[in-house]
Amino acid sequence: MLLHIPDILDPDQVAQMRRALNAADWGDGRATVGAQGAQVKRNQQLPDAAPLREQLGRQVLAALERNALYFAAALPLRTLPPRFNRYAGGGEYGFHVDGAVMAAGDGKHVRSDLSCTLFLSDPEEYEGGELIVSDTYGEHEVKLPAGDLILYPSSSLHRVAPVTSGARTAAFFWIQSMVRDETQRRTLYELDTAIQSLTASGADRDALVRLTGVYHNLLRGWAET
Repeated sequence: MLLHIPDILDPDQVAQMRRALNAADWGDGRATVGAQGAQVKRNQQLPDAAPLREQLGRQVLAALERNALYFAAALPLRTLPPRFNRYAGGGEYGFHVDGAVMAAGDGKHVRSDLSCTLFLSDPEEYEGGELIVSDTYGEHEVKLPAGDLILYPSSSLHRVAPVTSGARTAAFFWIQSMVRDETQRRTLYELDTAIQSLTASGADRDALVRLTGVYHNLLRGWAET
């Protein structure tokens, strides 16, 4: 499921992050990928050890916790601390699939079920730089307003098109979901959104209670904690 989640960050939060990142010391993005990824990755990245990465990452995670749509779609169990990257001057990242298991520190690991890109630059600030996700329905180009997030399966083949002018800044991270299976996760998301819509329309309360029970019983059976 490819899902656009708007307004994770408000304009003031985006501006504050952008000011901090504009003054940051960026490193080579190839430092955090393996040999195959290094062959197709050309961008800058905030070093993992940079205090700014931890500071801004906490702000992103706090914003995600407040977003009901994000929780309904991802059902997050563990989230890898966000990283930050910058594409400019022809920078790009060729087609690749994200690693299945990633180190989270302290000897812990995260299974990458879902990938997220949180855009921090508005589309008119740069040319190119589309996130292109390939699946059985073709290739989908994503270029969102600053503060908006795209959520997609980590198993997807995807790339970032070359940025031919301006600069594209973003946060990115991975999620291990409580529900590993993508079809089950989509079913729960669609059921949840249907319940919310029926509630808003004033549908029969007893029927809504039963439908909500179906949602929670499915989640109870499918969730890993």
